[in-house]
Amino acid sequence: MSELNLLQQLLLERPWILADGATGTRLLNMGLNSGTAPELWNDTNSEDVGKLYQKTIDSGVDLFLTNSFGSNYSRLKLHDAGHRSYELSQKAAEIARNLVDKSNRTIVIAGSIGPTGEILQPAGDLTFREAVEIFSAQVEGLKAGGVDVYWVETMSDPTELKAAGKAIKAINGDWCATMSFDTAGRTMMGFSASSMVSLIDELENPPLAIGANCGVGVSDLLRTLKEMTLSRKPLIAKGNAGIPKFKEGKIYYDGTLEVMADYACLARDLGVKIIGGCCGTTPQHLRAMRSSLESQPFG
Repeated sequence: MSELNLLQQLLLERPWILADGATGTRLLNMGLNSGTAPELWNDTNSEDVGKLYQKTIDSGVDLFLTNSFGSNYSRLKLHDAGHRSYELSQKAAEIARNLVDKSNRTIVIAGSIGPTGEILQPAGDLTFREAVEIFSAQVEGLKAGGVDVYWVETMSDPTELKAAGKAIKAINGDWCATMSFDTAGRTMMGFSASSMVSLIDELENPPLAIGANCGVGVSDLLRTLKEMTLSRKPLIAKGNAGIPKFKEGKIYYDGTLEVMADYACLARDLGVKIIGGCCGTTPQHLRAMRSSLESQPFG
């Protein structure tokens, strides 16, 4: 694309970009019933989704993800809503677009795209073509809602990542990609971080940035990212805020503000450009991370 995407502009202008934290775990603590698709709230509880977005914006992020991680046919069909992929994706983006347009800051809206939840051939039944079609409805909905960039995340199968990338290529979209390396430094499908770097170099429409998210903690995530430092692409780190706990009817993660602040600077010093959190990462964590990134010199 000839014109620079908003994220590309920020990557050129800034030494680091603060991304957002958790979506699903925060919605659960806001009253989302376990087993309910978070994306349904884009319609039934849009004000709550807006509150989640606004608190994220107020924490000082430069980029945040829409509540559309599972707004694809395969995941939504489990809730008799597979036909609503486009609609719910669009609503997730529209809520974000409305809030960002009212803010006085430059903030990138990233359209979250998670795995289908299916296993692709030859190990499973889902064909590559079917996966592309599934992602296409989600991508088109996010585009209609006004996202700035598409954010393919928590992938474990390289073929599924390719399918999402192909759906985005069909609309000439810009995207980012992260995989979850939570099994001895590999994804659940046995894919390594170094293999991801090689895969990205082979794509016709490579993402703007690549990295890792979720996993089993920030220390493992940083170790994974060291394998990616040879990539020519800007790197992304979005680690969980510790280990999940259940207390007084709510889920929380035990990562302290200090731990996440230190992690942010360690990631930056490793060469990571886009730094955020994943499960359990609250606006308080994000404020601590931004404060640390702004006050601590490069190591």
